[in-house]
Amino acid sequence: MKTMKYILVTGGVISGVGKGVISSSFGAILKCCGIEVTMIKIDPYINLDAGTFSPYEHGEVYVLDDGGEVDLDLGNYERFLNITLHSQNNITTGKIYQQVINKERHGDYLGKTVQVVPHITDAIQEWVEKVAHKPVSENGKVPEVCIIELGGIVGDIESMAFIEAFRQFQFRVERDNFCVAHVSLVPQPKTTGESKTKPTQTSVRELRGAGLSPDIIVCRSERPITQNVKEKISNFCHVATQQIISVPDLSSVYEVPVFIEKHDMAKFLCHRLQLGIGPLPPMKRYMTPWIELGAKMRHLKDELSVAIVGKYTRLEDSYTSITKALHHAGNKIGYKVNIKFIEASNLEKTMLVDDPASYHSAWRDLCLCDCMVVPGGFGKRGVEGMIEAVRWCRLNDKPFLGICLGFQAAVIEFARNVLGLEDAYSTEVKEDATNPVVIDMPEHNPGAMGGTMRLGKQTTVFKASSADSKIRRLYGNPKEIEERHRHRYEVNPTYIDELEEHGLKFIGVDRNQERMEVLELEGHPYFVAVQFHPEYLSRPMKPSPPFMGLILSAKERLKGYFARGCKLSPREPQSDCYDSEDELNELTVKKINLDKDEDNSSAYSSSSLL
Repeated sequence: MKTMKYILVTGGVISGVGKGVISSSFGAILKCCGIEVTMIKIDPYINLDAGTFSPYEHGEVYVLDDGGEVDLDLGNYERFLNITLHSQNNITTGKIYQQVINKERHGDYLGKTVQVVPHITDAIQEWVEKVAHKPVSENGKVPEVCIIELGGIVGDIESMAFIEAFRQFQFRVERDNFCVAHVSLVPQPKTTGESKTKPTQTSVRELRGAGLSPDIIVCRSERPITQNVKEKISNFCHVATQQIISVPDLSSVYEVPVFIEKHDMAKFLCHRLQLGIGPLPPMKRYMTPWIELGAKMRHLKDELSVAIVGKYTRLEDSYTSITKALHHAGNKIGYKVNIKFIEASNLEKTMLVDDPASYHSAWRDLCLCDCMVVPGGFGKRGVEGMIEAVRWCRLNDKPFLGICLGFQAAVIEFARNVLGLEDAYSTEVKEDATNPVVIDMPEHNPGAMGGTMRLGKQTTVFKASSADSKIRRLYGNPKEIEERHRHRYEVNPTYIDELEEHGLKFIGVDRNQERMEVLELEGHPYFVAVQFHPEYLSRPMKPSPPFMGLILSAKERLKGYFARGCKLSPREPQSDCYDSEDELNELTVKKINLDKDEDNSSAYSSSSLL
């Protein structure tokens, strides 16, 4: 087994400076060079995981295949590197302390006094070493490089134990196997127009005082910094000028890997960590997917507007995966997606009295959008507004995609306004509802809040009668699919037959055929809702099928897409969408025969990266 190499990414001056995207970009660059990479995110908070957070605290809660509820940065890692991470790839102070306390209760420390040093710091190092060797790629290979992002900023009291652990860790794994990248903000006040380096100097001095010296300094700013500014930072921070990287604000996070690699980052990392990679070819050869993706995004001419009607719209990070999935689909089809966040509660009729200006503004924004997404959420606030928005889409043939709570809102709206059950509701909002069309799942509602929902990758089986379903055809006409879930409530089986008789078809169910997973409305251009979260598995070059359908329908291109066998143009290679299983099997055999004649052994092959 090769010696594991580690890259620690720390932050300075302010949080939210972009460490997650920088870390992901390092990984994407190395993976383009044929190196297996894994990622670890360290969150210094005491919570065991992100599952009980409000989205206003840290943005969205990202869900992994194994059901781990983690920080949204792990979503960036998976999207950039096309890997599947595990809950252990997210370390929190709470997890470390719980592990140490459990050992102490078990008597593993033989009566010794349990302290931050060495017991907590040792536990951190052991956790990192164990997780670093766990395969995360489809090929099952053991990673060669582990990139570790330390949340927060240097100097936070919560981070001290982790900083000390890595101060020791650099000697434990030896210098050639460990390097540090420090991401710092370089303010550029409009009053003077010059770049201020003092905050970066201070944060690097604090990092060095804790025993870690940065090998790379990534300077984040609105505009690129000049060579003079780099030289000043170099003089005060003991880092070579060529190892100071300026990353200004870019139009898309997917432009960052190419931007960083223009500074020969792969060459530096391969030399610094002794990765054993020979001379690299020109960047346009091994970074091709990222170069092409960036070029395509910069040249999008047509635009599309999408309304996200949600509960946490004051912080756009609350819906990071959904916005990314919409952009993935838009880029693939050829549209620049403009997203309009609409606070669901502003659509409610009570706002006509309380705040008529917000009410009319919200409805105006919704009516001007080409399509709508109603995402997940918890609690009663804003649910009535979501129901009103769903009704508007149903009556006006506006393309609609409901996710999780959006799925449940679609069922409630249909039951009220088509079945005539005016008091139809969810027991989450109204426990004593006369017609509870959405009810809780008892085994996933035990009273404790953390980690008790129906979480992670679950199987959805398409009904035999769903052969002509839009969503099934978008997925490639399979018998079943796997998507990630995060919910406590389901459609009440008592009402399913009546709902289907009136045109709301449940075309997908769980493996036991007890819980409804996918619905479509007959006769509507695109009225689709899913209980799972398809946004978590969307990738830049492989968009999520429900989002592809939404964008295509909004531009009246869905019928043509199906007519061409799920191709965007006659010249496009055949996609994964087929009209029948026989056609799929026939083309699969042809592909296997072609693959036998191809040589895919290039060390720099990155066609599967995205």
